[in-house]
Amino acid sequence: MTPARDALKRLGFLTMGLFDPEDPAAGHESTLRLIDLGEELGFDSAWLRHRHVQFGISSPVAVMAAASQRTRRIELGTAVTPLGAENPFRLAEDLATVDVLAGGRITPGFSTGAPMNFDRYRDALYPDTAEQEELGYDRLLRLRSFLRGDPIEPARDAPRRDGIEEFSTRVEPHAPGLADRLWYGAAGLRSARWAGENGFRLLTSSVIAGENGTTDFASNQAEQVRAFRAVHPDGERARVSQGLVVIPTDSATATQRARYRDYVDSRAARVGVAHGPRKMLFAADLVGTSAEIAERLHADAGFQEVDEVAFALPFTLEADDYAQILGDIAGSLGPALGWVPRSAER
Repeated sequence: MTPARDALKRLGFLTMGLFDPEDPAAGHESTLRLIDLGEELGFDSAWLRHRHVQFGISSPVAVMAAASQRTRRIELGTAVTPLGAENPFRLAEDLATVDVLAGGRITPGFSTGAPMNFDRYRDALYPDTAEQEELGYDRLLRLRSFLRGDPIEPARDAPRRDGIEEFSTRVEPHAPGLADRLWYGAAGLRSARWAGENGFRLLTSSVIAGENGTTDFASNQAEQVRAFRAVHPDGERARVSQGLVVIPTDSATATQRARYRDYVDSRAARVGVAHGPRKMLFAADLVGTSAEIAERLHADAGFQEVDEVAFALPFTLEADDYAQILGDIAGSLGPALGWVPRSAER
């Protein structure tokens, strides 16, 4: 059995970036301020959830670009971008551009296959070619190849001129190291093993497939993490980030605590039940003091396998709620898990 990690080394947070459809600018600005606050509090990373045809972040690359010009240190990631809605060549250009602007701080995560709610926009995206699109793992391998700087014209190994214009043999700009910072969001054992075999980092979230014959979320998640590392070239050093919803209440008002409890209660019925043909399992949302949450995490089989997390912020809360939650995560929960804020290092 893999020994439990001693201390949390990296702490991040994930936001959906909700906005009022009548005033999207204000919602996006609120998301950017949240990332600013995360950097001030010493978080290692801020992650953007990717949503299409919803009132959440539809273009995390654009939001990361804006955030890169307001921050200096915090890493910026996506968890996750569904590649079925992306052109790998164009996405490589955008990601590399943002990584150059950010000074090498972009850590994007991806999923493959048909995106969530794909039927709502598939025909708008691929009006004539939807049936011909390859949505599997090869799409991510192509993206990584472009980011790595592999030739886009295999027969050509040097730049060429066409009149007064010069053309590169690779996607430009080239962002050194970005291809090594890609994450894969796996929901089951097969995809976790594939990510490991192909040398990606692993994002494991609060929704996974139940495959060990039980509805215990944590034991299923732990098995997936172990399966990933068993085949990864880096073995036990392969990076895994766990995403759970945690809501510390140390500095919360009575009104906030009641609102948080209502949120958790509204989602509790889905926990401990296998959903659909893939037997999908949902993690329980954790609400309470930092000491209470830390105790539950230390006993969690999935958490015992990781030394970095990207805690997901609850949907539909207010800006003041998010500021309180982030403040308590950085000031109380993180240290209770052994984490040291980046601003306090060296």
